[in-house]
Amino acid sequence: LTAGDLQKPGVIDRIVKEPVGGAQRGRKETIEAVGKAIEAMLKELSGKKPEALIKDRRQKYLEMGTKGLAA
Repeated sequence: LTAGDLQKPGVIDRIVKEPVGGAQRGRKETIEAVGKAIEAMLKELSGKKPEALIKDRRQKYLEMGTKGLAA
């Protein structure tokens, strides 16, 4: 499975690009990319009320089973 395969059915929210050669060859770049992705996602979530976060997360997991890898 690839990250793209997991993004289609909603298992993952975002793909963080790896440096050429993979994360193990560019640790600093990978750590920076992951940090920026986490920061961006936290910024998206920071304005939501806890009830909305719970509702959205529950809906995400309920919908995962309705989207197959072939979709």
